[in-house]
Amino acid sequence: MNYVLGIDGGGSKTVCILMDDRGQVLGRGESGASNYQSIGIQAALQAIEFAIYGAVVEALKLISDIKVKAICLGLAGVGRAEDIEVVNSLVLGLQNSGLLPITWDLNCRRYNNSNIVICNDALIALVGGVGYPVGIVVAAGTGSIVFGRNHQGDIKRVGGWGYILGDEGSAYKIAVTGMQEALKAYDGREVSTSLVEVFKQHLSLASIENLIEVVYRRGWGVKEIAALAPLVDCAAVCGDETANRIIDDAVKELIKATGTVIDAIFSHRELFEVVTTGSVWLGKSKMRDKFAKSIRTMFPTARVIFPRHEPAYGAGLLALQRLAEEDSL
Repeated sequence: MNYVLGIDGGGSKTVCILMDDRGQVLGRGESGASNYQSIGIQAALQAIEFAIYGAVVEALKLISDIKVKAICLGLAGVGRAEDIEVVNSLVLGLQNSGLLPITWDLNCRRYNNSNIVICNDALIALVGGVGYPVGIVVAAGTGSIVFGRNHQGDIKRVGGWGYILGDEGSAYKIAVTGMQEALKAYDGREVSTSLVEVFKQHLSLASIENLIEVVYRRGWGVKEIAALAPLVDCAAVCGDETANRIIDDAVKELIKATGTVIDAIFSHRELFEVVTTGSVWLGKSKMRDKFAKSIRTMFPTARVIFPRHEPAYGAGLLALQRLAEEDSL
């Protein structure tokens, strides 16, 4: 029997699943971040290698020999030709690994003629979430992106420009806006908000002015700041006017982005599904309910769903699809 690997590589963790050619998942492994643009190529290779190792070790409890015939890597920030070349080099590195008890048979002639699929993590989130590569994924976690694909294979992406240039509706933007509004209220530029005390208590600050020390001098990155988004969410649930405005603005941005994708690739009579993924949708302020209600009102043929499978499973499905295409030639 032949096997495929599905890799979901992001800025915080990497997940690998190992499937047989019937689509049964035999192993799953996790490791750290594998966004090579932020951590470097060697660290990304190591993270992917460790995730594969975890999946293989689990699978070896059920099978004794693993021949990998296809692999799909859905990685954050990948999309340009130069990105694909870098990831191709990572796959070559994996095949030379002494850690992985795998027999590789990837038919590596060229990227377009091999059983290696390299794509953005938004595509595998769509395929895993919906179960097939048609629909829209609205990913709102540390960052945000909306990605869609129709039955004709047309794709449209909105957002995903990173925390400086975009990521509207993300946990990072919610957290940053919350801190900004707290400081404006402290200055007297805006109405008072409970966010001042919320941040002080959570971060053990003597004064909200000490946010400067936390954010700048401690060298906090995107992930650490994004982790404060639930504080804004909870303040909104408790009735804070400013926090509710921040949450509502985030929802509006995600609705606008989703509407843009829908208008670009789907007709208003076409049935399709919109899958929501990411930590932002797990909050208690009913962001997802507000989003789903608006999308249903604006686009009656759209159905907002929860993910059916994780993104790594979507990567596995794409690897199986590539394997089937190669076998048909």
